[in-house]
Amino acid sequence: MGALINVRRDNPDPFYRYKMERIQTKIEGKGNGIKTVVVNLSSVAQSLARPGGYLIKYFGFELGAQTNIDPPDDRWIINGSHEAAKLQDLLDGFIAKFVLCKKCKNPETVVQIKDEKITLDCKACGQRSKVEPQLKLTSFILKNASPAIEDKNIEYASDDDELTRKIKSEAQSLQLDKREAPKEEEWAVDMSEEAVRARQQNLPGEFKQKLVLNGEEDEEEEGGNTVYDQLGTWIEDEAKAKGGINNVDDVEIYLKAKELGIDAKHRTVQVLVQCLFDENIVAQIPKRAPMLKRLVTSERHEKALLGGTERLLADLGKESYDKIVKILQLYYHHDLCSEEVITKWGSKASKKYVDGSTSKKIRKAAEPFLTWLAEAESEEEESEEEDDE
Repeated sequence: MGALINVRRDNPDPFYRYKMERIQTKIEGKGNGIKTVVVNLSSVAQSLARPGGYLIKYFGFELGAQTNIDPPDDRWIINGSHEAAKLQDLLDGFIAKFVLCKKCKNPETVVQIKDEKITLDCKACGQRSKVEPQLKLTSFILKNASPAIEDKNIEYASDDDELTRKIKSEAQSLQLDKREAPKEEEWAVDMSEEAVRARQQNLPGEFKQKLVLNGEEDEEEEGGNTVYDQLGTWIEDEAKAKGGINNVDDVEIYLKAKELGIDAKHRTVQVLVQCLFDENIVAQIPKRAPMLKRLVTSERHEKALLGGTERLLADLGKESYDKIVKILQLYYHHDLCSEEVITKWGSKASKKYVDGSTSKKIRKAAEPFLTWLAEAESEEEESEEEDDE
């Protein structure tokens, strides 16, 4: 994953909620056959909730160059040699014209097509902004819009939508496999005392310590095998088999939690944070965010997310505490943690997940983000008071 920058580059706020990857390019070929591959166009388009074809076509119109618009191999190409910095500047124009609300400048807009006109419906302030009809990309969008979506909102697939489709597909496959499998080949986890003890001994020491969890939501015990231990063991085995924790598939993790009956439990979130993340947590969060978002469904889940993060940072050592600012920013950006829960978490140290001293140090390191949250809330309240006047 590339470096994240603000969707609105004119906003220098380091805690600005809406992020995207910086454009990355690769020049291929020579002479008349030279071309520019926009390596991460799909990721950027996803962050903006717009189809990749719109971005690449906009680049083509602005540069006067031929492009592809629906590559099966995700290789988005512009004829000619074009520097990433130039495309980044052009992307600012696309965002201003086809993404941002014209009133509040928020990028949370939904494209609507009706009567040969394009409107941006802002989910933040409710403003409906018209897209300039004379733009070349406007004509392209209208020309290529399916008649079936006229008069309807076009809400483009997010990470969550894609994960949902994959989960349903995998679940259907599993159900089909169960129907087709001979009865004698059905398997079950050996829960005999001897088998449980053997599995526990195979866990790394850090897992034995971290997964001291109980099937009961409000209790912990000092030992014994639980469904949470089973989830942690399974993740560890998958990571070994697939060559690393980052290669363990989100859908498989979700389905495993569901199979164990703990997909709705808040402790599952804590376990996943401790098992799936390591010293590279800042880079790992965006990849896991869609799956975690399906599991984090209440304030209690959000607190478990933060608690698991505290325990992870404690395990990694005090040199990792400074990562908490970026971690909280990403949790907030991906709607995994609300402002209220983060603020409350930061207001008082707790011994629930780590010792008191460590808890205080982690919250101390988080102060820059907590301060930003408080100031942003204050500015919003002042703005509302001015509007009332």
